[in-house]
Amino acid sequence: MEEIDLKEMFDYFLGKVSWILIAVALAIAIGNIYTLFTRVPMYKSTTSLVLVSENGENSSYNTSEQQLNKNLVGTYSEIIKSKSILSEVITSLKLDMTVNTLQQRVSVSSVTNAEIIQITVSDPDPKQATKIANEIAKVFVKEIPKFYKMNNVAVLDKAENATRPYNVNYLKDNAIYIMIGLVLSCGIIFIFFYFDTTIKTGEDIEKKLGLTIVGIVPRVGKE
Repeated sequence: MEEIDLKEMFDYFLGKVSWILIAVALAIAIGNIYTLFTRVPMYKSTTSLVLVSENGENSSYNTSEQQLNKNLVGTYSEIIKSKSILSEVITSLKLDMTVNTLQQRVSVSSVTNAEIIQITVSDPDPKQATKIANEIAKVFVKEIPKFYKMNNVAVLDKAENATRPYNVNYLKDNAIYIMIGLVLSCGIIFIFFYFDTTIKTGEDIEKKLGLTIVGIVPRVGKE
């Protein structure tokens, strides 16, 4: 394997700086065009529900009720995404989507060690996401007594309109495109350098052919 002269390689790369800059610019341009035409900006809105005492705000909240509510958090989370709840939401808001589509846009999570359920809705329209999240909470609070004969759920925080999409980060994306341009361009330049066996200087003759240079005839003009 032929040894690589680091100084020679550095000088070679230095002479190809324009190639690297062009490659980075192309990577940024192509990447942003791809993002613009293929990625739909999505917005998230989150509303929170809290499990409270069934007997009202003024009643004492005992340990047994607290434990019961903790056990119900998981079950309630599944009911929120059920067809019966989401179908009513679609009908109420007159949404142009199926229950399966809405289920894919709704995520439900619980806060650790707390009787709090968070409902998050993603949608291309931030106002639509907010409306859906708040309507799901409203319908669930209204319908849950029919399932468990209990009235122990209340809305803690209403959803608000998101100001920016969660799936688009131009700063991060462009940093990735710059890295791709640098890696590809440097890799190609290194391949050209490694397989370039042309003799460019007198030192190349001594190193590659083992001959001693007696003199150098300068090149004059274009001939």
